Amino acid sequence: MPHTIDAALAEALETLKEVSTNTLTTQLYKRGMSSMFINGVHPLSPGAGRLVGLAYTLRFLPKREDKMAAVSNSSPDYPQRRAVAECPPDYVLVIDARGEATTATLGDILMTGLQARGCAGVVTDGAMRDTEAMVALDYPIFCAGAAAKNSHITHYASELDVPVACGGAAVFPGDVIVGDADGVVVFPPEMAVELATQGAEQELLETFIQEHVAAGAPVAGSYPPNDETRAKYEDWKRLRQT
Repeated sequence: MPHTIDAALAEALETLKEVSTNTLTTQLYKRGMSSMFINGVHPLSPGAGRLVGLAYTLRFLPKREDKMAAVSNSSPDYPQRRAVAECPPDYVLVIDARGEATTATLGDILMTGLQARGCAGVVTDGAMRDTEAMVALDYPIFCAGAAAKNSHITHYASELDVPVACGGAAVFPGDVIVGDADGVVVFPPEMAVELATQGAEQELLETFIQEHVAAGAPVAGSYPPNDETRAKYEDWKRLRQT
């Protein structure tokens, strides 16, 4: 598929950098989409910041000795190595590891290659190795844990840029990926502008409610907001804009 980002999508992605996965999960649920959260993955380094980009996918299958014999796992033609060389800038490499977290999917040198290409980050329902060095990269990496075993001990990298399963969620090439301290959410790019706009509005409302409750307002009537609280919110917004 083409790996281009038009102006409207680029603007939405920028806005989504300020919208939490909690808010996006709520917005998606309101639209009947309840299976868009990638389960069991966490930021390897919480200080590396949020992750926002489009999905470029790599699928791992269980190891097959005959397939592994056909191409070396260190060959430039091996799909894992191709993923590092071909993942476009501003895209997120999403690795389907079948939830197998006893073996790593990438090490620090390959991760450095992705960072140097300008890729937005990495998400996998598998593990990483060289994690101390990865943390030092200050790069958004979301995974299911750490493991010293090399990927080829358990995995066979089979395909690139195809639909995959990651943490129980279906991820299609070009999907929007957003990650933060609470995890990773995925949704189609056609929803990006709407979710960015309404997600940002929800974030602003909840900022007001947080301040409102902290100032002594009761939770009842504030969260969710009743008509009186909403009127106070509109006044608060107007004051912010002056």
